Amino acid sequence: MGQTPRALEPSLSERHFFGAELRRLREQANLSQARLGAMIRFSADLVRRVETADRFPSREFVESCDKAMATGGALMRLLPLLEKRRTSESRPAVASLISHGAVSSLRPARESMPLAEMVMHVPLQPGVLDRAALDWLNSPATRSSSATEGCRSPDGVTEEELFSAETALAMFRQLDHTHGAGQVHAQVQRYVEGELNRLLANSPVSEAVGRRLYTLAAGFFELCGYQAVDTGAHGLAQRRYLRALRLTQAADDRLYGSYLLAVNIGHLALHCGYPEPALRMALTAVRGSEALATPAVSAALHAVVARAHARLGHDRDCLAHLDIAERQLGYSRPEDEPAWIRYLTPAYLADEIAHCFHDLGRPRQAQQHLSDALATLSPTHVRRLAIDTALLASSLAAVGQIDEACATARKAVDRAAKTSSRRCLQRIIEVQADLEPYRCEPEVREFDEYVRHQLPLATF
Repeated sequence: MGQTPRALEPSLSERHFFGAELRRLREQANLSQARLGAMIRFSADLVRRVETADRFPSREFVESCDKAMATGGALMRLLPLLEKRRTSESRPAVASLISHGAVSSLRPARESMPLAEMVMHVPLQPGVLDRAALDWLNSPATRSSSATEGCRSPDGVTEEELFSAETALAMFRQLDHTHGAGQVHAQVQRYVEGELNRLLANSPVSEAVGRRLYTLAAGFFELCGYQAVDTGAHGLAQRRYLRALRLTQAADDRLYGSYLLAVNIGHLALHCGYPEPALRMALTAVRGSEALATPAVSAALHAVVARAHARLGHDRDCLAHLDIAERQLGYSRPEDEPAWIRYLTPAYLADEIAHCFHDLGRPRQAQQHLSDALATLSPTHVRRLAIDTALLASSLAAVGQIDEACATARKAVDRAAKTSSRRCLQRIIEVQADLEPYRCEPEVREFDEYVRHQLPLATF
């Protein structure tokens, strides 16, 4: 009786992602490990070890696999990611940190981010946002000359290179969802400084490739901004998001620009305590994309408008925009949506709705929507699960259900301890603040001790 193949976890690292792709392609070709090994003149054991991320593959191995399975070079396009990982293997990798439990507490950002102390103290500058939003709103719906200059160069950026970079971006996003930015952002930064800058320095082979290239670059800088938020570098996040917004203008991708303006820049302003600028960003995005917005994008934009109204205490306006968001998402068909918005499921919208009710001081309604979100969020989105579980604990504390609040907060701590996310730490600290009035209760004292033991950087 044959052994059951070991389950693969492609989100752990580049090497795990490559192994999962190799297995998928091998099984799609209906080949056993032994048969593939014989075809490429490598051992079946080496095929197994590459698939399970126990070995780095050689270039010859990858080329042979592509040829044997007629993949059109799919595996070779992933090789640059593996080679970068191989050269940096002496540094702690996400996979080894997770497998050895070394991410049980968040490391200070200075260990993984150059000039971290300086960067962390650069604040958000809300006054800059209105100018950027106005420039975006009034920008002509035509291609920027910088995006088309040099197009149709026979030696320029090709569709194959773009596909490889798009695959890398998808992998980095999944790693970020699972582990938080604490360790992953260094990998993303190296990729941006190397491969992405190389692509941007060259001319695309066609105008269509040029559009994809600038949209891809915007996606990378959006991720860099999101990771800066997750490491507490809010001023850096603002700069990354604004660069992404300019790149969408170069790509003539107004829909993605509206998303960046509302969902990324608007949320950043809310996170930093500026609800009025957040509301202006989101409303500008709605107005500037009315003729283009798909149902899911429209839902995302109106959800941010609702979040800003909730923070300002505008109950009626908040509920009106939540109603629009729910109706719009109900109209959405994922196959008709841009790839970057397909994450917006009912579970994610439930998360936004719960935060609105939390800010409006309606804990019972927040609990209802948090339960919906937690029941259907992907288990790989550990950071989101940790934040929502902690928010559920706070809502339980708000209605005096202290035993249940502490039990739920412990689950949040367990999830947060699996990430390298300052946002998770902040939410655990907020739970402790919400439980402060009940500090004489034994359950609360026990929870405080649990935090000190499991997540010492979140000790209140």
